[in-house]
Amino acid sequence: MADRHFSVAIDGPSGAGKSTIARAAARRFGFLYVDTGAIYRTVGFAAKSSGFLLGDEASVRALLPKLDIALGYDADGVQTESLNGMDVTSLIRTPDISRRASDVSAMPSVREYLLDMQRSLARRTDVVMDGRDIGTVVLPDADLKIYLTASAERRAERRLAELRSAGTEISYDQVLREIAERDERDSSRSAAPLRRAEDAVELDTSELTLQESIDAVCALIREKLGVDEK
Repeated sequence: MADRHFSVAIDGPSGAGKSTIARAAARRFGFLYVDTGAIYRTVGFAAKSSGFLLGDEASVRALLPKLDIALGYDADGVQTESLNGMDVTSLIRTPDISRRASDVSAMPSVREYLLDMQRSLARRTDVVMDGRDIGTVVLPDADLKIYLTASAERRAERRLAELRSAGTEISYDQVLREIAERDERDSSRSAAPLRRAEDAVELDTSELTLQESIDAVCALIREKLGVDEK
């Protein structure tokens, strides 16, 4: 069928390398990469900018219709985000906005509001989409589901390097603590909690290099979808 598109769902906890690995895999196959976590970060940024307290779903719900969130891609295929015409790509990559993203992502009204936006992308083109509920909620019929994980300690090391390269000074212990807290919030929330889909392939990257992790995901895509790299 001419309108048939492939979809790859990559889920997993914070700091597992989903975005970097998914983006690289999408580039190798010519698929569109969709970082859904960045969309929730953008909503979290909007909530903070409006002065809302954590957990204030009523205020966030009223704010949603006023938000114009647009996705773009730079020359390297990195997803960019704009909020009401303002580029917020770099502004949403802070520990505080990570907490805000976790907060708003637990709100049913936010998840419902963003659901069709995410699904419509998969209806229009081949996608590699990463997040925490892609295989279980957003794209339950995805052609391939991968649950990408790593030990909390390894994830903390990676996140620390990422934050420091962006100029954020923070200790390893704080990063590890925040990852543990994020895991607990994401796994225990009532709305679309983080969990592995029953038909997902689990890939633990604790002992893998970034390139080995990318190669492993690409091997799964080739095997499951029967497609070749571009």
